[in-house]
Amino acid sequence: MLLPGDSRTLKVKRGYVKPVLAALRKLEVSAAEVGATEKYGRVEFGVAVVSGSASQISVVLDECERLLVDRPELELLAVQRRLYHYED
Repeated sequence: MLLPGDSRTLKVKRGYVKPVLAALRKLEVSAAEVGATEKYGRVEFGVAVVSGSASQISVVLDECERLLVDRPELELLAVQRRLYHYED
């Protein structure tokens, strides 16, 4: 994700990241900043969901993506999804 131009310090960046992670976790998923941790102006979030149904995982991830898109201060640059089966 692309952060606003004022996120030129890690402190300001954390000010944007922390509320997003809290909002994602309210959707009962595991969420963390997983990439671009030392880069100003960008952030990568990782979200993990466990379910017995692939369709339910898709619903939850769609909701997470919508939450990110609906934040006017952030710009979603890319989304990547992987589905793992218990036999993987």
